[in-house]
Amino acid sequence: MIAGLYRAGDSPLHRMAAGWKLLALLVAGTLVFLVESPFAALAALLAVLVLYRLAGFGLRLAMAQLRPVAIVLAILFLAQLWLASPAVAALFVTRLAALVLAAALVTLTTRTSDLVDAIERGLAPLSRLGVDVAKVSLSLSLAIRFIPAVGQIAAEIREAQIARGQRPNPLTLVAPLIVRLLKMADEIAEAIDARS
Repeated sequence: MIAGLYRAGDSPLHRMAAGWKLLALLVAGTLVFLVESPFAALAALLAVLVLYRLAGFGLRLAMAQLRPVAIVLAILFLAQLWLASPAVAALFVTRLAALVLAAALVTLTTRTSDLVDAIERGLAPLSRLGVDVAKVSLSLSLAIRFIPAVGQIAAEIREAQIARGQRPNPLTLVAPLIVRLLKMADEIAEAIDARS
């Protein structure tokens, strides 16, 4: 299963209710992808880094959240560079980096149980329509935690390849990453089934 990312603390972000953090993540994620200016996207990224400081975390921890997904960001940058332009590529990757950092910050400052409870409360009205709110909330909380976990898995695979004497190569990373992600998805599905 996914290792816990929560880091105890007494910052304003740690004390903020999980529901408000999730709402802020939803709004910020939407706004950052509506922004067309690379400077506004960079400002959003810097704002997230300021929030890391407010939470009592250093720049090193923030960068550690991006390190595992650096290869994915690089591939996406190159794809956008090839398909569009340098400005579009920079905008796209800056948006994605801001979103990854924001999602990681929510998981770093919020217990999983609090995330699940907040999602269940927010989706409670849907239970009248026959929606299994407990399953949906668990799925959403796992998806939020899944973002940084993907990067962590990629880093583990890369380290294992280096230990075996292989040179780091994004192409040799893809197959084992997909296998590990599918295995993780099966474990998540089993956890959801066990909860019902």
